[in-house]
Amino acid sequence: MVVYIDLIFITNLLIDGTLLWLTSWMRKLKVPWWRISLSALLGALYVIMMFVPELTFMYTFLIKFGLSLIMLWIAFGFGSLQHYMRNMGAFYIINFAAAGGIIGIHYLLQNSGDLWSGIWYTTSGGLSFELKIGFWFMFIVFIIVMLWFKIVQSSKRKLDNRAVYFAEVKVNIGSEQVKCTGLLDTGNQLCDPLTRIPVMVMEASLWGDHLPASWRDKLAEGDADKLVMELEEGSTFAWQDRLRLVPYRGVNRGAAFMLALKPDSVEICMDGKISITTRVLVGLDGGTLSSEKAYRAIIHPDLIHDGNPTTNVITQVTTPIPPVS
Repeated sequence: MVVYIDLIFITNLLIDGTLLWLTSWMRKLKVPWWRISLSALLGALYVIMMFVPELTFMYTFLIKFGLSLIMLWIAFGFGSLQHYMRNMGAFYIINFAAAGGIIGIHYLLQNSGDLWSGIWYTTSGGLSFELKIGFWFMFIVFIIVMLWFKIVQSSKRKLDNRAVYFAEVKVNIGSEQVKCTGLLDTGNQLCDPLTRIPVMVMEASLWGDHLPASWRDKLAEGDADKLVMELEEGSTFAWQDRLRLVPYRGVNRGAAFMLALKPDSVEICMDGKISITTRVLVGLDGGTLSSEKAYRAIIHPDLIHDGNPTTNVITQVTTPIPPVS
């Protein structure tokens, strides 16, 4: 058997560097590249020790664990015990994810013959399993697993950051109430141009039982102005006098109109605090606001006092707006 120590050294250097870099990314730490390189170099040198007969005594659990602590200290420093323990936890979670991913993919690719050939019984009756993973297979799968891990963590981080701006929304029109989860959009400045009433956007599908069935497709096509013009004076639509047309300009498109409803009130519960307002329009969007269904409404920042929920109930009276004819 031929062992290429230089190849083993370089591979472990890259793997240790990747694990340390992902740890710093997961912990949101800005670490100089030379500290990660020095720490990875120490880990790669340790692997070479297993080929030196005089140093095989160092290949034990305590030495391995102690070396990992030194590597973390070199890469991220100590700071405080809490800071150090969190770095260690993140480092080992990433290591376990990498090892588990490699073993799991290797197991999925095995056939029954390969699986049974690795199982054998000892003379004492114990069951053992021999795992043989090729060098290049391990290296390639490691890269894939780490990229996968980073993508999953990035997605989770985005959801966690966005969850700070989630709120429960209740819209009241007469005896009807529609509830959903809304996203506070601090950059949303959509208002009625004449009255300056803020507009909160909701998915039209939430109002499916209250709107004519033929409206859903037309709202998705952006023909809100045609819907209002098609309404006749003798229309039986109960909320005809609540309809409004709000002009807006979308991204990469010209001016358009959004169909909106004038509710009796809108209640927003965010971070355990409630804001109630009657000076609001509810715009109807014919599509899906979130592909993940995380939220179904976009909340205007003016609906929450100073952009933050308050402990007081906010109630504002609005001047009646004549319906669109």
